[in-house]
Amino acid sequence: MKAILHRRQLLFAGGAAVLAGGIPARAHNGTVHVTIENLTFQPAQIEVRAGETIEWINKDRMPHTATVRDKWEVMIPPGQTATRQAEVGDTVDYYCRFHPNMTGRITIVG
Repeated sequence: MKAILHRRQLLFAGGAAVLAGGIPARAHNGTVHVTIENLTFQPAQIEVRAGETIEWINKDRMPHTATVRDKWEVMIPPGQTATRQAEVGDTVDYYCRFHPNMTGRITIVG
């Protein structure tokens, strides 16, 4: 009986994690963290207020960018972090210039 309870808890937790995948991450303490790993932005969707900081943490062995065409670009060297302060009008889709299949979305709230 105890083993069944553990399996149910794991299934519930896994289901909750899958459902949460579509919910944008929010900034905590004025900073939202985006991890770059295995050629993906995690989470891919974030919500920030103008003035809050976005920090990209590159765990891959190659450089990446957070690029908004004709607006701005942040270089993120391998194994390092880079930041950008969110501005009004930064509700944008972004991508990595080196790996265009890597995409993310920033939404300015409040």
